[in-house]
Amino acid sequence: MRDFTVFIIDDDQGILDALSRFLRAAGYKTKAYSSPQAFLDEHDASMPGCAVLDLSMPRKNGLDVQHELVTRGIERPIIFLSGRGTVPASVEAMKAGAVDFLPKPFKDDELLDAIKVAEERDSVRLQRDAGRNAASKLIDKLTPREKEVMALIVRGHMNKNIAHLLGTAERTIKEHRARVMRKLGISSVAELVRLTSKVITEPR
Repeated sequence: MRDFTVFIIDDDQGILDALSRFLRAAGYKTKAYSSPQAFLDEHDASMPGCAVLDLSMPRKNGLDVQHELVTRGIERPIIFLSGRGTVPASVEAMKAGAVDFLPKPFKDDELLDAIKVAEERDSVRLQRDAGRNAASKLIDKLTPREKEVMALIVRGHMNKNIAHLLGTAERTIKEHRARVMRKLGISSVAELVRLTSKVITEPR
């Protein structure tokens, strides 16, 4: 991924410099932070990339940073580095979605392999987010009533039942249904279910 950036967060300036040099030599863009809060304050979730994150830092440790990103709904791939890692910490990190947990000192190939996994995971995330955004823009074109009809269609209700639930004529529901399909650019209920699932039910 040409624009993929490795965000390096570590309170040890020597490690920041060494990792930046190594990863740039390996062909990656890097952005280094000695403060976890500085990384969080300017983080742009739309940027392709992963975080290489030290576990043990003062004030806000690596798990705190991961938790903050999860709380914001950001699926940034994270690779943890730790000189004092514990099994419970690594388990917690992996359960929360970390790509890998590498104890210091680690082998160069271990880090590069983990970053490759992060690249693949982030590519999937960005594609999914693009699909979600496109679906949201289409659905936003619908009127409130059309959205009500759409939701009931997705749940499997037929026109007659939708008319009963909304207190209107079946003919009116057929008109709403036709407008929903036309505005969304689809022709079947199966397509409608797939489109709405990107916004409503697709897991992050």
